[in-house]
Amino acid sequence: MFDNLDAIVLARIQFAFTISFHFLFPAFSIGLASYLAVLEGLWLKTGKGVYANLFRYWLKIFAIVFGMGVVSGIVMSYQFGTNWAVFSDKAGPVIGPLMAYEVLTAFFLEAGFLGVMLFGINKVGRKLHFMATCAVALGTFISAFWILSVNSWMQTPVGHTINDVGQFVPLAGWWDIIWNPSFPYRLLHTVTAAYLTVAFAVGAVGAWHLLKDRANPGARTMFSMAMWMAAIVAPVQIFLGDMHGLNTLEHQPAKVMAMEGHFESHPEGAPLILFGIPNSKEKRVDYAIEIPKASSLILKHDLNAPMKGLDTIPDADEPPVGIVFWSFRVMVGLGFAMLGLGAWSLLARMRKKLYDWPLMHKAAVAMGPSGFIAVLAGWITTEVGRQPWTIYGLLRTSDSASPLDAPAVAFSLLAFVIVYFAVFGAGVWYLFKLMAKPPEAHETGLDGTPTRAAGITPAPAVIEGQPA
Repeated sequence: MFDNLDAIVLARIQFAFTISFHFLFPAFSIGLASYLAVLEGLWLKTGKGVYANLFRYWLKIFAIVFGMGVVSGIVMSYQFGTNWAVFSDKAGPVIGPLMAYEVLTAFFLEAGFLGVMLFGINKVGRKLHFMATCAVALGTFISAFWILSVNSWMQTPVGHTINDVGQFVPLAGWWDIIWNPSFPYRLLHTVTAAYLTVAFAVGAVGAWHLLKDRANPGARTMFSMAMWMAAIVAPVQIFLGDMHGLNTLEHQPAKVMAMEGHFESHPEGAPLILFGIPNSKEKRVDYAIEIPKASSLILKHDLNAPMKGLDTIPDADEPPVGIVFWSFRVMVGLGFAMLGLGAWSLLARMRKKLYDWPLMHKAAVAMGPSGFIAVLAGWITTEVGRQPWTIYGLLRTSDSASPLDAPAVAFSLLAFVIVYFAVFGAGVWYLFKLMAKPPEAHETGLDGTPTRAAGITPAPAVIEGQPA
């Protein structure tokens, strides 16, 4: 049944499938942990129960997302030993310690304080609980730090040498490996993307409930906070993306050529191809809609700057242009849509109509999944654009795979598809069920007890027949 399939292609599909599922959960948990820390900090500072309500509302969601992220990450990591054993053997002396640092610092920090964060609201002091929440948020960032350092080293490998048995080993310490040329750009771009992902998810939930009850204080607060985040961070993210693109042009020019659809070199200014159909067989973009010389202006800040094309790259070293071309456009298009919604929300604030424009609320609901789609599109651009290499320019994907037969990989891929859609499908369904419930309308403390609107002093009980 599977005899005619390529084991390496199947292994790549399996890894792409599992990492696509996994990447959604850390992208959500990184931003959501920081949002929870902000909510709890605001409650401690102001005593307003609306922040405590929202903290408890999103804490349940965070717990599920965090759990699914851990489980999907463990499953994904096994593939390094099953499907990619050659890569693990050759790159293990560099990648193994960095992954261990992630466990020893980030995961232990998260696991150590997660229980206090989830179950210690009524058992520890307010300041200690807030410290636990901040520790979990810090742990998610540290986790992203180490994972992205590993991935960035695979994209721009430096600071290593190759020993007698063909393994990559540190050359003179770890500083150059960790802070490789693409790492700072990739770290900032990815973490900011996680914050935007959560902003638009929170904004969509808030907008959904505003459409049902415009007076709900929790819905108003979460929508307002999310739109502030969109308005401020979306332009920052576009700037960081531009910086990351310039860094990629320097270190991985073939990836940028594929992103831009430049099959041919342009000695006097390259056009910016907005849309088209990449034709790798004929080495052109069919039906191209382009802006003359705009690509040179963006990438070289000079209208007439020459730009090399894929005609300068051996065919065997070219990435799959069609996938990279379109995933890049999905990411950029959604980025500008986020910018547009953020600007729309600023206009609504200026006119004091932030909670009174249903059309904007419907747009925010529609943009709810945009962050998840954008981070997936960006990840696809990064990873597929690196092909045909696992370690860029040094180790090919075809030389990294385990010596497995196609049927073995195919059956495990089929099992992953069935189990993932069943288990994670149920988890996502439950998340939507939680988000469908409106936030509490009355003021409460972090432990759920009633509070006054202006402070955390418990409100007096109401006795029938007497004023409150």
